[in-house]
Amino acid sequence: MDKNSVNKLYDSLSQEQQKQVQQILADKNKTQQILNTPQAQELLKKLTGER
Repeated sequence: MDKNSVNKLYDSLSQEQQKQVQQILADKNKTQQILNTPQAQELLKKLTGER
């Protein structure tokens, strides 16, 4: 996924969803908790082409 794809995805979110994303990314602990979930790990594997 390239930067343009991420920007398009972000732009497609509602203002409330964008605010939530910003809040999560601003909080290192929340971001880490989310990235450590099995769902996030699976998504990251798919996005990077890992199996």
